[in-house]
Amino acid sequence: MQRIVGSEAQPQMPKSPLLHGVPVPLAPPVAPIVASRAAGPPAGFASVVSPTPPVVGEAVGPAGDPRFRQLVGDAAWSELPAAVRRRFSKRLGADETAIYRGQVLSTRLSRAGRVLAWMARLIGAPLPLVDGATGPAAVVVSENPLLGGQTWLRIYNRPGRFPQAIHSAKRFQGPTGLEEYVGCGIGMTLRVTVEDRALVFRSADYFLEAGRWRFTLPKFLQPGRMCIVHRDRGDGSFDFGLQLCHPLLGRLVVQDAVFRDV
Repeated sequence: MQRIVGSEAQPQMPKSPLLHGVPVPLAPPVAPIVASRAAGPPAGFASVVSPTPPVVGEAVGPAGDPRFRQLVGDAAWSELPAAVRRRFSKRLGADETAIYRGQVLSTRLSRAGRVLAWMARLIGAPLPLVDGATGPAAVVVSENPLLGGQTWLRIYNRPGRFPQAIHSAKRFQGPTGLEEYVGCGIGMTLRVTVEDRALVFRSADYFLEAGRWRFTLPKFLQPGRMCIVHRDRGDGSFDFGLQLCHPLLGRLVVQDAVFRDV
């Protein structure tokens, strides 16, 4: 085999140009800069990353109220429309209220439902009283730490009579994390879920309390299963649906309404 002895060819340096007969030194060669997403910015430059903009109107970060989101979990919460997330993550100060104005579209009470609604007047009338009632309505929400959460005031117009005012407190406590307390020591525990992009509240149990003593009502003394659905319409308004169903007596109370943010 023939051996080749020699050196590699050396690159030829360009000759210095002449300016009025005087050699001018050449600038040192500059290494090319290759852009790469993975390599990051060149040394000495700060990386600027545009954050994902939040949904307009949605409470974000420490300014928002995370309690309802914690009840359903982050994955289910993300399935809700932005307007629903905004309504239920609105942090209210001591001197602030959230107001929703709307219309009751229909109210249906069975015969047993009318008896139950009138008996419930003894504890503050937490159920609609008039079968077939429709008309203007309003909901006022405020923060009340002394009651353990938020107070909800629902005002329903009654032609020829004073409006019916239904008040309750949503307390973030108990075995399910949320209770609806209507007064006189009576309330119900609620389970909150996200179903078909709607926020759904279902009663789990009813209880009676006096001071530190608390008693869960047996099933045969409970008025039935309460279900409340909050579904956004996409135009700044939302549907409110309420049903109270008894395992033996069927549907006792059904109410449908539409509300709008004020």
